[in-house]
Order: sequence, then structure tokens, then C-alpha cells
Amino acid sequence: MKLISKLLGVFLTIIVTTTLFSCESKFKEIQNFNKSKFFPASEVENMRGQYIDSGKVKAILVSPKMLDYSNVKYPFTEFPKGIHLTIFDKENKKNTVVADYAIRYTKTDLIDLQGNVVITTHDGKKLNSDQLYYDQKNEWFFTEGKYLASTDSMNFTRGVGVDFDSKMTKVKATNSYAESLKKDK
Repeated sequence: MKLISKLLGVFLTIIVTTTLFSCESKFKEIQNFNKSKFFPASEVENMRGQYIDSGKVKAILVSPKMLDYSNVKYPFTEFPKGIHLTIFDKENKKNTVVADYAIRYTKTDLIDLQGNVVITTHDGKKLNSDQLYYDQKNEWFFTEGKYLASTDSMNFTRGVGVDFDSKMTKVKATNSYAESLKKDK
């Protein structure tokens, strides 16, 4: 009887130990699966954010959806359904940036704007592109892609590759040509 009891105890110990190691293996697989795919730390629907400095509204950001990936090694914020950004200058004049998609890389302060990107300044200047980057630290836009810029309804510049300051006063175009339309009298 003692022998059967000892054998039963050894047998149960082996089964429990095997089960525990088996579960640990599966647990590690599940952990590794979660590491290979990342999920947003937070998600916001129909967001409207304001940047206020010294009691004045400097910018208003509106987006149907925002995904915050601040929980990953290289954090970023994604706007998969686009953005509408209104920026107010020192004289409270309004400039807008619209894009179908945007992603902001937190560590570099670089924003990648994609799809029907349109920048409109308070004085009527306009720039259209499929993709445009914005360097927040230097307040500088740039693209290596095609663009169309206009200073008014009669003067256009087309090209590939351009970079400019946020006020569109300092512009460096690489491959461009200008068009000017004449009004009939």
C-alpha cells in the first residue's frame, strides 16, 4: 500500500510538473505574439484639440480619429482619417492645413501629411501636394513629390520637390516652372 501511495505521489508530481511547463511554454508564446503586434495606448473619435499659449488660441486640430502609440519604442500619433489644422499667427490671422492622413513622430517632431494635402494661408497663398512633411522644430515644410502652388487665382507654380517656411515666404523649389494667366479685357 505504501508503495502504491509513493508511486501515485511521484506520478502526480510528474503530471503537475509537465502541465506547468507546458502552460509556461504557451504563456511565453502568447507574450511573444503580443510583442510582435502593437496596439494604440489610446484611441479618440471625433477629436478637437486646441493649443493655447499665453491665453491665446494658437492652433486648433480636428480629426475624425486619433490613435496614440506612445507605448511603443518609437512613439507616434496617427490620424488615419485625416486632419484639419487651423493655425493662428501673431496677428491672429488664420492659416489651414488639410490632409487625408497624418502621422506625427514624437521623438523627431516630424509630421508626415499624406493624400490631398492642402495648405492655405490667410493671404490666399495655396499649396497642394500628395505628400508633405512638416518639421515642427524648424517650422519648415518639405516634399520630394509633385506640388502645385498659387499666390492668387492667376499665378501658379508646378514642380517636383519644394521646401519652405511655415509662412510660405522663404521657398526653395528644385524642379519647377511657373504659369501666369492673363485676364481678357
